[in-house]
Formats: sequence, structure tokens, C-alpha cells
Amino acid sequence: MSETRVLLDLVQKQLDEFCADRRVEFEAISTDLVPVVDYTNSLLRGGKRFRALFCYWSWAAALEGAVQQQNEAQRAKSASAMVGICASLEMFHAAALVHDDLLDQSDTRRGAPSIHRRFEQLHKESGWVGSPERFGVAGSVLVGDLMLGWSSEIFGNALLDSPNTENESAARAEFSKMRVEVMAGQYLDVLEENAAPTRPIEEAVGRANRVILYKTAKYSIEAPLLIGAAFAGASTATLRGLSAFGIPLGMAFQLRDDVLGVFGDPEVTGKPIGDDLREGKRTVLVALTRQSLLSGSGQLFDELLAQRDLTGEQIAFLQQTIMGSGALAKTERMIEELANESLAALELLEIEPYAKGQLQELALKVINRAS
Repeated sequence: MSETRVLLDLVQKQLDEFCADRRVEFEAISTDLVPVVDYTNSLLRGGKRFRALFCYWSWAAALEGAVQQQNEAQRAKSASAMVGICASLEMFHAAALVHDDLLDQSDTRRGAPSIHRRFEQLHKESGWVGSPERFGVAGSVLVGDLMLGWSSEIFGNALLDSPNTENESAARAEFSKMRVEVMAGQYLDVLEENAAPTRPIEEAVGRANRVILYKTAKYSIEAPLLIGAAFAGASTATLRGLSAFGIPLGMAFQLRDDVLGVFGDPEVTGKPIGDDLREGKRTVLVALTRQSLLSGSGQLFDELLAQRDLTGEQIAFLQQTIMGSGALAKTERMIEELANESLAALELLEIEPYAKGQLQELALKVINRAS
């Protein structure tokens, strides 16, 4: 069995065991709390685990330079701790998905109903009074908040096995920075969806790029890389090199996500066709389109993006507009350029060769993914 497969199995095992323990605790309070844990555990069983994998392989890549400073027992404890750190990142990511789906009013996640829709359905099936929608909002906010706390708990427990206080402090600092940056990016994303039509069109691409830098690029790729490497005791130069690799890759990751959100196959993505258009996402793809349109067609484009009940014909019209504007082709070129920049930065890094190869393989999966 490959090292990656072993890691992912251990991460899933830790998440399942953590949720099982929380289920016992919650049941002791009230059986009404069981869905809170069950919905969480269900969400945690899906996904590509990119964050866990980037974190682990950056740790492995940076470890060689610090290995002389650790004895065999310390290295074993450090490896065990990495499972917990990776599990905490997956818990954090799932928490962000819960809140993101609520903000976007997304119906599905990973091919299943999103958490707020699950709570809505629970309300309807139980015949309770009040609004199922409001219950869904309340339930998902609380679950997302709970998962953020659980992520910190898992991370803190993992750091108890840190080989030294310097590595622990460095990893903790990167984790804390990640939490702040993703919330900043999330707010900027929400703001852009509402404020974009009132702001200068020529600045739209720049604003969209700032959103994906903080909402996705740093949190999805750079932060896991830096957390793993910091925990290994990486040098400042290695950390800088990993940022140079991770940020353009993270930007490409989100741009690919934007393309899939408009043109992706629902059978592969697990989301309805044109889902980002229904959610009014002000992505780079949309910003590039909007900049190319004249005032009349631009106003129509904005009006359609502001709707949440687009028909199939309207989705098709928006897709054709995006393609006809050249925005799709420009976005694909941007993805290619960012991917090349990222891979070039990785090539320059002086890190353990096998782990470096694993990071390259992960990067190619991120760039070429179809879901």
C-alpha cells in the first residue's frame, strides 16, 4: 500500500473516531443532537484531501534538513502528529464548506445535499413548526462553528507530539494565519457578489484575483504547505520557496474551479450545471467577460447574475456570452501560465527528491482536475 493511501486511511480513521467520541458525548446530552455529528461525519468522508496531502508531503520534503536534530523516537512522534494535523485541516476545510454552501445557498456538496439543506429536510420530515429554511440556516451555522472548534482541538492535540517548541510555535502561527486569511477572503467574496455592479468594471479582475488569493490560494495550497514544512523545522528559504510554488498553484486551482462551476459536467462535479452563475459568483471568468461587454449587454449580464432562479435557457445564454467574449480562453491561458510558474518554483526547491515528486504529482492533479 502506498504511503499516500496509508496517510489518507489514517486521517479518515482519526476523523471517524473523533466523530464517534463526540457522538457519545452528544447523545449523553440529548439524542436530538445526533444529526449534528452524523451530518458532520458524512461530510468528512468525501473530498480529494488535497490540503492533507500538500501538508504531509511538504513536511516529508522539508524533514530531511531537520532529521539530524531529531532522534528516532521524536521522528515517530512527529509522523504520528502529522496525521492529526492533516485531519485538523480536513475538519477546517469541511467547516468552511458548510458556511460557504450556506452563503451561496448551494443545494449540494460532494454529490449529496448540503448541510443546511439536510437540516431543512429534517425539519420537514419531523413536522416541526416554523420555517424549515430558517432552521436549516441555524443548524448549518452552528455545525460549521462547531467544526471550526473541533479543527482547533484536533490540531492542538496533534501538536502535543511536536519534537520541539520551535516547530510547534511555527506550525501554530501558520495555522492561525490561515484561519484569518480565509475568513477575510470569504467576506471579500460575499462583498463582491453584492457590490460589483456599483464598482469600476476595469477593476473587476483585480478584485476577483484578490478574493481567490485569500479565499482559496493561500488556504487551500500555501497554508497546508507552510504548516507541514514549519512542523518539520524548515528553513526560511524553504518556506519562501514553498510559497512561490503554492500561491500560483492555488490561483490556478481556483480558476479551474471557476471554469468547472460554469461549464463542468454535473455527473462529475456533483453540482448542477452553471451553479456558479445561479449563485452570482463574481469570478475572474465573469470579470473578464463583463469587461468585454458594452453597456447594454453588460447590464443584462449583471441582471441575470443577480437572479437565483435562472432557467436552462438563461444559463446557456450566459455560457455562450462567456465563451464568445473570449473570457474562457483567457482564463485557460491564465491557468496554464500560473501552473508553469508554480512548477518552475517547485523545481528550484532543494528538498527531499521523492517528496518533491509527490508534490509535483499533486500539482498536476490540481491543474488538470475535472471536479
